Amino acid sequence: MKYWPLIKVLPVRTHFRFVRLARLAAVISILAVIGSLALTLFPFKPPCGGLACGIDFKGGTVMEISTAPNAVDLGRIRGALSSMKLGDVQVQGFGAPSSAMLLFQTPSGADGSATVKAVQAKISETVGTVRFVRTDLVGPKVSSELLTSGVMALGLAILLMMVYIWFRFELQFGLGAVAALFHDVFLTFGLIALSGKLAEVTGGLIRPIEFDLPAVAAILTIIGYSMNDTVVVFDRFRENLRKYKRLPLNEIIDMSINEMLTRTIITSMTAVLALVALAVFGGPSLYGLSVIMLFGIVIGTYSSIYIAAPVILLWGVKRGEEEAEPLKPARVRP
Repeated sequence: MKYWPLIKVLPVRTHFRFVRLARLAAVISILAVIGSLALTLFPFKPPCGGLACGIDFKGGTVMEISTAPNAVDLGRIRGALSSMKLGDVQVQGFGAPSSAMLLFQTPSGADGSATVKAVQAKISETVGTVRFVRTDLVGPKVSSELLTSGVMALGLAILLMMVYIWFRFELQFGLGAVAALFHDVFLTFGLIALSGKLAEVTGGLIRPIEFDLPAVAAILTIIGYSMNDTVVVFDRFRENLRKYKRLPLNEIIDMSINEMLTRTIITSMTAVLALVALAVFGGPSLYGLSVIMLFGIVIGTYSSIYIAAPVILLWGVKRGEEEAEPLKPARVRP
């Protein structure tokens, strides 16, 4: 067959002019980063600010219930739990109309398991037939330690990436890579915060992404993926700088990105296909992780093209005095 394998339909080399849209992309990225920071921090409520804090970091109990085939009465459940003086109580729809997610804190000095049993008895008394799908209990001391460890892990990962950039690239390359790295991390936090606010507005029709330990693991993975993609583009860019010393910098950037574009698309699609399957069939516990990683792959590819490379264009690079190599005609797969 002419087009088997299907990868033959992809050209070996493309000729997109990415740098031409760099100014527009920079404006969009700056606005997106500012919006993400605002969503993440506002309303400045500890411990997670604007993020939907998971049970891992907030402490307390998260309980998923089902009243199938009847629709769950969120108002009656919320009223029943409020009368038990459990502190911060959250009740929201979760996927199907018959499902709900409950989050409540254990009163100071009370036994966590006894509180869970009391809550289950109260809900059964309030709504009748109910199935308790899952119950997770985390104490306040453990949650505080987990939050501290999670934040330290993110900070250490970013620091190590910056050390790696310092070791491997010149200053202007490092600035581009660091800008792309922070861009991806801020936008990922913005996605998590936005999903929580959309879940509140839509009454649970949109599933919120909680900021918990799997979310931290996903962000750490994004940091590695984003840096890897940027390094691949920078390596080709550095090679072309040595080969074509008289070619304008913006043309070398476009050439380098185009040369790596097919490789980037194929690599990204491989990961995307696996993560889509994980998001659809992985269940609630893996939903947040898979969605965050999907977003990270897309935004990591974007930032390596429109954040990391344009920063080098702004900063400029030193070029040697050797003679440039002549340009070779592009080879296109038939």
